Amino acid sequence: MFTIKEFLRTEVKPALGCTEPGAVALAVARAKEELGGPVDAVSVTVSDSIYKNGVDVGIPGTEGLRGNSVAAALSAFCGRSAYGLEVLKDCTEDHIASAKAMLGKNAVQINPDLDRHGVYVEASVRSGEDRAVCRIEGSHTGISEVTLNGKTTFSAEKTPSSAPNGPEVNVSDEIARMSFPDLVSLVETMDGEDMDYVMSGVEMNMTIAEYGFDTSHPTGLDIGKTLKKLSGAAFNSEDLSLRIKAYAAAASDARMAGAPLAVMSSAGSGNHGVTAILPVAVCAQHHGKSREETARAVAFSHLATSYIKSRTGRLTPTCGCTVAAGAGAAAGITYLMTGDPEKAAQAMIVVLGNLVGMVCDGAKYTCALKVGTGALEAYHAALLVMNGHSPDPQGVVGETIEQTVNNLVEVSEKGMGNLDKAIIDVINRRFV
Repeated sequence: MFTIKEFLRTEVKPALGCTEPGAVALAVARAKEELGGPVDAVSVTVSDSIYKNGVDVGIPGTEGLRGNSVAAALSAFCGRSAYGLEVLKDCTEDHIASAKAMLGKNAVQINPDLDRHGVYVEASVRSGEDRAVCRIEGSHTGISEVTLNGKTTFSAEKTPSSAPNGPEVNVSDEIARMSFPDLVSLVETMDGEDMDYVMSGVEMNMTIAEYGFDTSHPTGLDIGKTLKKLSGAAFNSEDLSLRIKAYAAAASDARMAGAPLAVMSSAGSGNHGVTAILPVAVCAQHHGKSREETARAVAFSHLATSYIKSRTGRLTPTCGCTVAAGAGAAAGITYLMTGDPEKAAQAMIVVLGNLVGMVCDGAKYTCALKVGTGALEAYHAALLVMNGHSPDPQGVVGETIEQTVNNLVEVSEKGMGNLDKAIIDVINRRFV
């Protein structure tokens, strides 16, 4: 059994930019660090999900450059694996120019392996006659092996968990074996340090939302700032619906466009973190909840999100920002307002009954539309449950949250198994 501190350390982390190109950049950076000279060429093999989610998304600090190939090229010059998913935070204009030159020489290759699913990245980096390889599996920071000229220099299986590059506690696997009540009961064990950490994530995601609201620059599709502008005085009304949707969308607008700001992620995704955190935080602020109440409710949202993701997997054909984090946010809001974990579970069921089939078609500007939808429906689900309404078993909805999530997994695995390939085919037609 893990502690709330271990949960927060492994499932709730700062991330700079989309986590899929972040994982690509991390693998390139770690491989590069084995070499003694400048990088001449980079070849990266990725799973279908990593490929799909990294094709169109903005890379932070590059003023509009997008994609896994950009992340890989930048990391060859400025990536530092010690930064984790903030691997590119030292990026400068000179690094961008060098990355563009490398891309112009076709020295960076991204190769999708459509038979691999979930999180998988293998970066091969060459310097002269030397070649280093780093493999990431299972989670976006899960470095499993590093080799130099065919000899293993690091292996997660042979490294104690206390070592600097050692494997993390596999919290997700443990969560998958836990009941929902046992998991969310961890909020009762939070201390002041845990609350400070959770609230740092609230501040981080509020900051990027404000960046998305800033009218002095365009940010993706400008969904958040447009909603705020058009709503006028209604934005600060008693009805939180518009404000919750606008804050979540604004943060995702900025993130998907490559804003040079980190977000606090949840269950391996920055957009999950946006959806899991901001609806709860906006609701808490509106109702004058204390810092402790807010921190516990946001932590509850993270736990509920991870409950679903531990069963569906990190990367899925369905949109985790709406389905998993939307359900988590519904649970967090309900727990904030009622303190009742059973009602929180009912709110999750409402979201899953609503959004279970929403497709993930990769990370890009339009993710802000989905994040906004997940945030809004989370709030509406909480309102329904707090007013005594929740669905009986029907469709994918089961008797309990456990049954409902199991039904979601079955639909995803059996019914949507070929979806990623179909979406990748659609995406790749643009490049023919």
